[in-house]
Amino acid sequence: MPAAILIIEDELTLAKNIAIYLKRSGYDASVASTGEDGLAQIETLRPEAVLLDYALPGINGLEVLKRIKEIDARIPVILMTGHGSELVAVEAMKAGAYDYLIKPVILSELKLRLEKLVGQEKREEELTYHRRKIAAEGGLDHLIGRSAPMVALKAAIRQLLDAESGLADAELPAVLITGETGTGKELVARALHFDGVRSAEPFVEMNCSTIPGDLLEAELFGYERGAFTDAKQRKLGLIEAAGGGTLFLDEIGDVEPRVQIKLLKLLEDKTVRRLGSVREQRADVRIVTATNRALEQAVRDGHFRADLLFRLRIVHFDLPPLRARGDDVLVLAEHYLGLQRARYRKPQLRFTAEAERAMLRYTWPGNVRELRNVIEQAVIMATGGTIDAVELRLTSTLALPAGGDVVADGTADTEKRGDDADLNLAEVERDLLVRALAQTRGNVTQAARLLGVTRDTLRYRIEKYNLELPL
Repeated sequence: MPAAILIIEDELTLAKNIAIYLKRSGYDASVASTGEDGLAQIETLRPEAVLLDYALPGINGLEVLKRIKEIDARIPVILMTGHGSELVAVEAMKAGAYDYLIKPVILSELKLRLEKLVGQEKREEELTYHRRKIAAEGGLDHLIGRSAPMVALKAAIRQLLDAESGLADAELPAVLITGETGTGKELVARALHFDGVRSAEPFVEMNCSTIPGDLLEAELFGYERGAFTDAKQRKLGLIEAAGGGTLFLDEIGDVEPRVQIKLLKLLEDKTVRRLGSVREQRADVRIVTATNRALEQAVRDGHFRADLLFRLRIVHFDLPPLRARGDDVLVLAEHYLGLQRARYRKPQLRFTAEAERAMLRYTWPGNVRELRNVIEQAVIMATGGTIDAVELRLTSTLALPAGGDVVADGTADTEKRGDDADLNLAEVERDLLVRALAQTRGNVTQAARLLGVTRDTLRYRIEKYNLELPL
């Protein structure tokens, strides 16, 4: 749809010529010969831009400009004025004009101004759309799960957010998020931002493992023109781009030592300096980092700075693996099934009881990310109204043993007993619980950890099978 441009000009010949030129250039141009007529059209048309003559009969251009801003302050106005009226143009700029042109108007120059203006408006609309879309995918509500580890995690995040809401200054503590690949570290970072005090500001993220050290430094800190061979023009770094908001650095453990030093300075001094620049500038940004590596071991190995780790880990959240979240597997599976049913238009699709048991037995080495991909694949390939255990295509060697200990070659001892072994699920599950409790001498916490379930899940199953804890 062409951009609507309103021309408010009492010289009708000039106004019509401009309108014809703009229509040929792809705009939808309208003309008003007085300020009053122009204001009336703005109420209904709401144009993308207004070309406004200063010397109008009745109310002059400056007064029309002020009234336009009262109607809708977002409408950009370009003032047209004659030679010797530069002071008027300055007053118009102070009153909110986007730009001004000196008559006689050069049409090609007018076209360039409009292209720049409309293009900027479009980019701002797209940026607002993407920010809203990202915000809609953030927040604590997107941390799905009701297991004890997830309840504790969400309570800790909420406690931090509540504490930050009362801070007198804008300096928020750095946060380190750890956990295995696929556990949802990015979701926690988004929750901290979009449920926090900086939610209206930018959320900028980068995976540090995907960019080589030299390029990572330039991406984070930016550079001046001529800073290095390919630096043809100044580039704003991500730290500056996230100004006032949050910078989320995933895989922080892969950052090279030189960049680690600069990050440490950023955290300590709250300043940033572009490559090739001699001037430092204030950096108002909240730093959130994440890693699946053991940073303490990286410090001992000399690959990560201890002082940087201390500054990054003022607040620390450690995400539980999916295998330690018990029945959250089924809660998440239903969530992703609902999303994929809508996406692939299979509204009646559901899991069979066997599929649910298979998902509970599986260890999910890829965590939530693997579960999401498994569900999508199953929905795509499903031909009936149900998803069975076989259709999940889980790798059996990665599942919990269905009874018996795992032996050296990775197979369960039920397989060693032959095909005619008793594989009744309830009996196998009960036997597994009894042996786990015996091995941990009745310590429910240790037994739950051994089985990869939550304490609540284990206690439920203890009651289900009427088991007695060993003395």
